[in-house]
Amino acid sequence: MARPRQFDEKNAVTSATDLFWRRGYHATSVRDLGDELKLTPSSLYRTFTDKHTLFLRALDHYRATESVQARQRLDATDRPVLEVLREWMLWLVACPADGTPGRGCFVVNTATELGTTDEKVQQRTEAAFEVTRQALRSALAEGRDRGELPEDLDADAAAELLFTTVLGLRVRERAGHDLKRLTTAIDFAIRSLGPTPPESA
Repeated sequence: MARPRQFDEKNAVTSATDLFWRRGYHATSVRDLGDELKLTPSSLYRTFTDKHTLFLRALDHYRATESVQARQRLDATDRPVLEVLREWMLWLVACPADGTPGRGCFVVNTATELGTTDEKVQQRTEAAFEVTRQALRSALAEGRDRGELPEDLDADAAAELLFTTVLGLRVRERAGHDLKRLTTAIDFAIRSLGPTPPESA
């Protein structure tokens, strides 16, 4: 009979996600992963095939948890859309998913590190980005339809502006830039869409 695995595979992927998120793909070695997951190299290869396969699973895990949480925060339709957008953008830079500042977004970090050099990774990062774009478009269109935003607002163009702003904010958060400066950028971006929302954050 095959020996039962002495570890929880889901927990192992979670731990690998944390390590890749902190260090990036290239700076994380198989030995680093073995130490973090408490697996020998042979056990790691037997379970996950190779480092790249484990990285893809880690990226999928992040998208299914932290990315979904971020999207859900944009689904608050019972409050003014500009208030929701401002709080969401502040949350992205002030309250990282794991509570640790200076880590940025795993998806953004990955896209920055690997760019278009890895097709499977690019497919995942682009899919994650499109989820965010769509959530922004929906929120903006709803705000326009409710009369909270100008009726001639181009929701697609506005979503691209906010999405680009968010990517820059995540990079700056990872670089340790002052939160007050990031908040200034957020407020300016929000004011460009319509009346300034109350400062509830």
